[in-house]
Amino acid sequence: MSTYTTGQTWGALRKAWKAYKIAKVQNDSVRMKEYAERIRTLQTQLGVPQTTFQAVA
Repeated sequence: MSTYTTGQTWGALRKAWKAYKIAKVQNDSVRMKEYAERIRTLQTQLGVPQTTFQAVA
């Protein structure tokens, strides 16, 4: 159970997606993996379908 409000969790999800996209443009696979895991965790907390990420070489 999270101690954050639903609105805060949605905000964190939005920021995580932005960071993921930036890491993708920079071809930073380590950061992409970190943000993908964070995105999936936040999606679980919100009860929304989880995004499937493809493996990065």
